[in-house]
Amino acid sequence: MTAPAPAEPTDPKAEGGQSATPGDPDDTGQGTDEKSAQREEAPPQRAWDTLRDIDRHAPASARFTGRNNGVVAGEITGNVTRTEHHYYGASGPTRTSGEVPAAELDRLALTFVSDGTPFEELLEQLREERVLVLTGVPFTGRRTAALMLLRRAGATPVHAIDRETPPSALLQQLTKGEAPGHVLCDLVTSRDEPLRETHLLSLRDHLLKHGGHLVITTGLRPWIEDDVRTRMWEAPRTDVLLRSRLERRTGEATARRLLELAEVREFLPRAHQPREVVAYAAELMRLASGEISEEALRDTSAELLNEQVREWFEADEDTLHLREKAFLIALAAFDAGPYALTAELSDLLFQELQATANSNLPKAVPVFGTHIAHRLRTARARPYPAREMTEWGPVEQLMAEFLDSRTAFVLLREVWTGHPSARPALVSWLGELIVDGRPFVRTRAAATVGALAFTDLPSAMALVIEPWAVSRNPLQRVGAVSSLALAHRVGAPNILRIADDWTADSDPRLSWVGIRERPREALAALRVQARKQYDPEKRGPLESELAQSVELLLLSPEAEDVLSEVLRTLDDHRSVFRISVSGFLGACRHTEEESGLPLVLRTYRQARLDSTPAAHGIPRLWRAALDDPSFTTEALDVLRGWVLAADRDEDTSWALADLLPKLVDGATAAHRIGHLLHTVRGDDGGPRPAAADDLLTALHRA
Repeated sequence: MTAPAPAEPTDPKAEGGQSATPGDPDDTGQGTDEKSAQREEAPPQRAWDTLRDIDRHAPASARFTGRNNGVVAGEITGNVTRTEHHYYGASGPTRTSGEVPAAELDRLALTFVSDGTPFEELLEQLREERVLVLTGVPFTGRRTAALMLLRRAGATPVHAIDRETPPSALLQQLTKGEAPGHVLCDLVTSRDEPLRETHLLSLRDHLLKHGGHLVITTGLRPWIEDDVRTRMWEAPRTDVLLRSRLERRTGEATARRLLELAEVREFLPRAHQPREVVAYAAELMRLASGEISEEALRDTSAELLNEQVREWFEADEDTLHLREKAFLIALAAFDAGPYALTAELSDLLFQELQATANSNLPKAVPVFGTHIAHRLRTARARPYPAREMTEWGPVEQLMAEFLDSRTAFVLLREVWTGHPSARPALVSWLGELIVDGRPFVRTRAAATVGALAFTDLPSAMALVIEPWAVSRNPLQRVGAVSSLALAHRVGAPNILRIADDWTADSDPRLSWVGIRERPREALAALRVQARKQYDPEKRGPLESELAQSVELLLLSPEAEDVLSEVLRTLDDHRSVFRISVSGFLGACRHTEEESGLPLVLRTYRQARLDSTPAAHGIPRLWRAALDDPSFTTEALDVLRGWVLAADRDEDTSWALADLLPKLVDGATAAHRIGHLLHTVRGDDGGPRPAAADDLLTALHRA
């Protein structure tokens, strides 16, 4: 197959509407010939717009310059990533009946914390109604709360009932034990055998006659009829539980000192489960006694998170449904993004995972049934309102994010390396997302691939990035660029080497991706490629991309150094001249998002104030553009935009008035600029801007 050349750029505003339909295959031959042709002919997103989307929509851990402050910088990826500490015991519920030892009840009572919980209300309800049904997220201490409620109600000894006892057989279980207290933890119900009010009425009658009490605990989405009254159990706040634990074991003064540690202050807001708080408290006490260091304590926090993520994906379908696991993965990709979008795209992943689990079953997604509050509690995430930046301006959205900012990366690593069977579904899902019409979705898909590349670069390259890089679909090629850029930002190894190799590759598609990913370090390679692409009669297939790389560099923080390098080789070869001037004019078109003022003119103004080389370099590039017949028309059009901007802003007007005389290197240039200022009209043919006369005065004074 002949490698298609990347197409010429068009209006970036049209980019979103030209994306392939999500789920529409690219290279599989499943689409029509017409669709394939449209995909091949569609122009790629301009480099500046790709960078804008990355900066605007990348997850917080990948937004930085210089020092890596993301969660992958030693905080999660150190020597704890493969450590098997197991700070707490088996998480599965007990499956046998029998009496709960009195010693266990006494031990739990010593450390049980009810502050900030509805414990007293629940106790009153239990005493009055004799039967209490507690629902809640796993590992929030429901079993402990149930046992403490029975103990405080005086219903001891406590008889534990097998969780798989069907609701219709519960009454028989009560008659078998002589203990006044009964507890059934994690009741198993089903569509065919839900817990009904009639069950509770018969149980209540029996308990009233025999002076007993029963507490049933269950998850967030059990099969329970609507007329059954349930109560939600919420665990104590992490800080309350940790303080109580420490004060009982170390004393108030030592507890206060430990709670003031920076590492502990980072631990507290993450809403940990009680069992994790207990494990962490034990490590804090070891720190207080000098057994471990603060670095080891930091590893403890990371390993607690690792174990939670592993439990999510090791859980069976009854404990955590495949749809909820898909939501967890989607939330990792779209952390701190719109909840509705995350839920929508998680169902696409759920369908892919379904097909992997059983390809004979038709793909199906329940339309209703998952409550946002329940789903986010399970994911240990929070909803919050925020303004999201879109192509049409900021809009109000309900966002969702993990309570622990490290979760997203840890979760993606666990899925990619710990459960390879999920890879085909994940790769297919990411392939759909990278051609989505929404820049936020595309950027987060690329960021997800970047995280996978950090975790396992060879697999991410072979399964995702390389196929995207040689795709006919321009959005997938841009996705490969963004994935490499974001992988490099989070510290994935060898990304620069890959970009360098691809820049010099004979395949123009790989070369295009390499140029996009690493323009600064590839300046020499850009010039080499420019010579390869040079044709005096027409533009080469990559010339536009080479110019866009120069454009990005001239707008980067290293603009001064780049400008010097561009000027040094401006007259080296006609091909180098063309990409340099074209890139310069492209940079001159960009404006600040809020003010609409030209970025390069702002750079020139600052250079004049600081007396830096750019004060001479920018006029030189302008003269080169105005004097060359291939660029004169484009240069005058850009200059017209600057005149309109000068009419709106006094500082811009000053900078342009200072610059224009430096562009006049002869009568021809003076005539061109003077004619522009005499004939310039406002936007949409509006009146001639007043600034034009001031600029003419400045020009004539030169």
